[in-house]
Amino acid sequence: MGQLVVEEDRFAAMLAEVRPHLDERAWRLLLGAQARSLGRGGISRVAGLAGVHPDTVGRGARELEAGVEPDGRVRAKGAGRPLAQQLDRELVPALVSLVDPETRGDPESALRWTTKSTQSLAEELASAGHPVSADTVGRLLKAEGYSLQANAKTVEGRQHPDRDGQFRLVNELVAEFQAAGQPVISCDAKKKELVGNYKNGGREWQPKGQPQRVDVHDFKGELGRAVPYGVYDLTASTGWVSVGTDADTAAFAVESIRRWWERIGRAAYPQATRLLVTADSGGSNGARLRLWKVELARLAEQTGLQISVSHLPPGTSKWNKVEHRLFSHISMNWRGRPLTSHEVIINTIAATTTRTGLRVQAALDTSTYPKGIRISDKQMKDLEKRSIRRHTFHGEWNYTLLPTPEHDTPDTT
Repeated sequence: MGQLVVEEDRFAAMLAEVRPHLDERAWRLLLGAQARSLGRGGISRVAGLAGVHPDTVGRGARELEAGVEPDGRVRAKGAGRPLAQQLDRELVPALVSLVDPETRGDPESALRWTTKSTQSLAEELASAGHPVSADTVGRLLKAEGYSLQANAKTVEGRQHPDRDGQFRLVNELVAEFQAAGQPVISCDAKKKELVGNYKNGGREWQPKGQPQRVDVHDFKGELGRAVPYGVYDLTASTGWVSVGTDADTAAFAVESIRRWWERIGRAAYPQATRLLVTADSGGSNGARLRLWKVELARLAEQTGLQISVSHLPPGTSKWNKVEHRLFSHISMNWRGRPLTSHEVIINTIAATTTRTGLRVQAALDTSTYPKGIRISDKQMKDLEKRSIRRHTFHGEWNYTLLPTPEHDTPDTT
């Protein structure tokens, strides 16, 4: 009798040792095989030693006796625990209410100011009487058509009622100028860039395990910032970028256009008498900026060109041609590369090309452009009378500067 007890103790210890390494099916078949070897009463004895229900042992024995084939399955098809959403019919609606765009801003929700991870969603559901794991939350969200999403910049704010009309006018003017062989440019300032050994977004091919080392902190250093101002020729698909080292002012913006004309535009359009400039409604080339108009009037006088300006409607800067036909390609060309000097910036911009034929020139502008230059009401009235001809449709967005002699200079006080 004592020997039998010892053997049973050893068998129980063996089962306890091997159990964590077996899936449900393998465990069941092992118990069934042992019960069959013991003969009559084996199912009860094995169930007692293993601490399982006799039905589990009996099922394993029957599967072996029937000649079950290995197929990789742990349970029979359709077997296993019911799905969480089957046990709790209110689970899915409760989950959707937490992440639905119309309700997730509810100030009473505990998730109002937290990251909506699967773990935090699971905790919130549990507190509402729906206990569930984070993994199950992730599975349910996918089943309901949710996925991890980044923010998308699509909301432009309130649209101006004449937005479409202004776009139609811009398109008509562009077509008219191009048909007449007159130059058309799109211009704007690009994002300012720190100059130095700083991290630049994106990735570049490097030997494995040897990323380029950059400074930990992105503080403005002795090299300062680069201020790129771009001019894109819509007809020739060429670009010009003045890289400034001072402020992004209207004087700097017009100086960049002047340099484009002197270095590229004059030679490309030797018969030109007019120039069409398309620009945003804000920034250094803003529609309401007096200094912008004063500097353009000077440029018109110096070049002899009639300079027409059409501003894009407010809130539509992303449609500016210079943004996605010039600046986007420059950004892609220098991604993942520290802009360690102004020379690096100039050379990288100038090396930007596309398969559709984009070519870019760039130059450094180290001039100083003071901020706070004021144009008095008297100066502005004189300019309006002498040089500015506003168009019938939204004259604040569409106007022409005539090449008449200039008299007054800006008030720098």
